[in-house]
Amino acid sequence: MNGGAGAGDGAASAADLHDYTQLTDVGLRRVREPAEGLFIAESSKIIRRAHASGLRPRSYLTSPKWLFDLADVIADSDVPIFIGTDAAVETLTGFHLHRGALAAMHRPVLADPASIVADARRLVIIEDIVDHTNVGAIFRSAAAFGVDAVLVTPRCADPLYRRSIRVSMGTVFQVPWTRIESWPDGIRTLQEHGFHLAALALDDDSVGLREFAAAPERTAVVFGTEGDGLRRSTIAACDSTVMIPMSGGVDSLNVAAASAVTCFALQTDESSVAQ
Repeated sequence: MNGGAGAGDGAASAADLHDYTQLTDVGLRRVREPAEGLFIAESSKIIRRAHASGLRPRSYLTSPKWLFDLADVIADSDVPIFIGTDAAVETLTGFHLHRGALAAMHRPVLADPASIVADARRLVIIEDIVDHTNVGAIFRSAAAFGVDAVLVTPRCADPLYRRSIRVSMGTVFQVPWTRIESWPDGIRTLQEHGFHLAALALDDDSVGLREFAAAPERTAVVFGTEGDGLRRSTIAACDSTVMIPMSGGVDSLNVAAASAVTCFALQTDESSVAQ
C-alpha cells in the first residue's frame, strides 16, 4: 500500500491507514468513528456528494483503476491518497471494495437541535432504530420528499455509519440532522417551539394518514424501532397518533417503507414542486 499525492514518499505507515482498518466490525466502528472524529464515505459518488456538501477529507483509499475517476476531487485536496491492489485493500478493510474508492472524512460537529428546527416546518424523528439500512433509507425519503430536518434519539444507529450513508445515497449530507439528547423529554421542547408531534403507531385512537395529511403548519413525525415500535411514553407525550391504512391482511410496513409513504403524504406545497 503506497501513499500518493500529499502523502509523502514511501510506503504508508500503519498509523496512516488506521482509519480504514476493521471496517466490517460494526460494534467497533460505531464506537471508534465518533470517538476519533471521522466517518467513511464509500464509492466515488458518495465521496463527491460529501465533497460537494463541504465536508473535509482526512485521506483517500483507492485501487489504481479508480484513481482517475476521482482525479478532479483529489486535485482540490492535499490530504494523503493511498493506492493499493484490490487484494491489499480487501486485506486492510475486511471487505471487497467494488464501488471505486473510500475516503476517511472529518465528522462534522452536530448542531444544537434548536438551531436545526428553528425554521423547519416538517421534521422526522427516528427513535431507537438500530438498523443502519433503515436509517439510511429514512434519510433518503426525507430528502426526496422535502423534510426540513431529521432528529435522532440517543440510542439510534449512526447516520454517518458507512452502510447508512450508502443506503441514503449520500442524502445524509443534504438533510440537516442532529441528535436530540433528552428523549422523550425533548418532545415537550419541540411542542414549545410550535411543533405538533405525531407518533406513527397502531393504536386505538390512531387517525389515518390521509386524514392527518392536512397537518398543522409545523409537524414532527416520530418513527419507532423495527420490532417493538415506539415507546408507550413517546406515544403518550405526542399530540396525535397516526397510522397508514392497510389492506390485504397486512398490518404494518417496514419502518423505511412507512417513512417514505408518510413523508410523501406530508409534503408541503414548496417541497412537492418538481425540480
